[in-house]
Amino acid sequence: MTTITLSKSDAAGVKTDAVVIGVVKLGGGVTLPAGTESLNAAYGGKLVEVLTGLGATGKAGEVTKVPGPAMNKPGKSATLIAVGLGAAPDGSLKTEDLRAAAGAGVRAAKATQSVAFALPTPDADCVRAVAEGALLGRYAFTAYKSSDKDETPGSLTVITDLARNKDARAALERAQVTAESIAQVRDWVNTPPSDLHPVEFAADAVRLGKEYGVKVEVLDEKALAKGGYGGILGVGQGSANPPRLVRLTYTPKKPVTHLAFVGKGITFDSGGLSLKTSTGMVSMKSDMAGAAAVIGATLAIARLGLPVRVTTYAAMAENMPSGSAARPSDVLTMYGGKTVEVLNTDAEGRLVLGDALVRASEDEPDLIVDVATLTGACVVALGTKVAGAFGNTDSARDRVVDAAVASGEAMWPLPIPAEMLDKLKSHSKVADLANITGEPWGGALAAAAFLGDFVADGIDWVHLDVAGPAFNDGAAAGYTPNGGTGYAVRTLIELAASAQ
Repeated sequence: MTTITLSKSDAAGVKTDAVVIGVVKLGGGVTLPAGTESLNAAYGGKLVEVLTGLGATGKAGEVTKVPGPAMNKPGKSATLIAVGLGAAPDGSLKTEDLRAAAGAGVRAAKATQSVAFALPTPDADCVRAVAEGALLGRYAFTAYKSSDKDETPGSLTVITDLARNKDARAALERAQVTAESIAQVRDWVNTPPSDLHPVEFAADAVRLGKEYGVKVEVLDEKALAKGGYGGILGVGQGSANPPRLVRLTYTPKKPVTHLAFVGKGITFDSGGLSLKTSTGMVSMKSDMAGAAAVIGATLAIARLGLPVRVTTYAAMAENMPSGSAARPSDVLTMYGGKTVEVLNTDAEGRLVLGDALVRASEDEPDLIVDVATLTGACVVALGTKVAGAFGNTDSARDRVVDAAVASGEAMWPLPIPAEMLDKLKSHSKVADLANITGEPWGGALAAAAFLGDFVADGIDWVHLDVAGPAFNDGAAAGYTPNGGTGYAVRTLIELAASAQ
């Protein structure tokens, strides 16, 4: 992956192919933040005039490129990339503004170019935001491209007065580990489903676990049958590719708390016999993004040596139609003994998660967080950029939302009305509950209610519906590429880092 370093070099004299600076919107014009004084001087104090003359307005994410000062002198940058930071009426900038600006800036340069970032870094959190944005913005999925495979990515440098500061160096390390984990998650999500079945996905987890000192156990189809994991087996029975349940454990010395992560890992979702439309299937290789996120976050937490015990379950299956597929009205006996009537085979994520949540509860963690691309209803409610957060206690849910806000991931709390579980129970006349309510509204709330019924009493639990932000069907923006985004990895790392 691209290397990144800290430097106290002068922004106007740093040896690089491009320098990224910020432009702040101020009234009807723009202004330059601290750290750009030498560059402004190199333009004869006219840099604001140059940028505004080229149409720069300071709008967040806006990119304006100009030739660097004294281009032909050794050590001068060839290109100046000015990125809008938006308005900062009180003189302060949010770390997410810096993260997005760094991502937009690095995307404006060629992948082979070295880039230096002269964005405001008054503290270590800002250093981490700039570094994360730069690394995440440089990501590209090229495994299936016939060209560009041999291109060596250019180096990245964060110019900051804190280059020798201990906290800033730790922030850079965290940014590097976080970005590498997110890149792996993005790679998994972007991989064609013909090359990432549950077997290969589980094998990748085993390989990376060995590399980073995380214990990994895999239950194959025989072990799942012996253990009574009817939800995972029921979803996977229509596919020629057998399901898996992957368990990762990270146990540091003297952990301050025990977190359990659970992820939905449907490597491809056709809808089963309740078949999706052809257009509805196109992005369904991303239906394992939740499992990818919890695995990636666990590995990152271990690499960072955070003092938190983590037990992670990734429930993996391929949901396909065939003569052996689960039928609408089939009844599955879930792990733990509860029975579910499957009235819609396209509501399969909650079935594999139900098994995993019961198993995670047996480990008696202090908090369970599940991550799943679960419902289109959540996308209808919150759009494609915001995840929904549900919990069995407000305090647990708010703790995870706070971690999301601190890490720069958009998340919004949603309720679990008591009547939703009642509707799931009453909608089946033959089993303990149905996997849908039979109503066209409140789908995300009903799914959360279903999952909550599989969490043991007395354990805090939070459900993250990431169906919108886990996969970007649109154009790249800021540090977010087209395709897999790696959403929730930063939130889970922050949750572990902030644990008391």
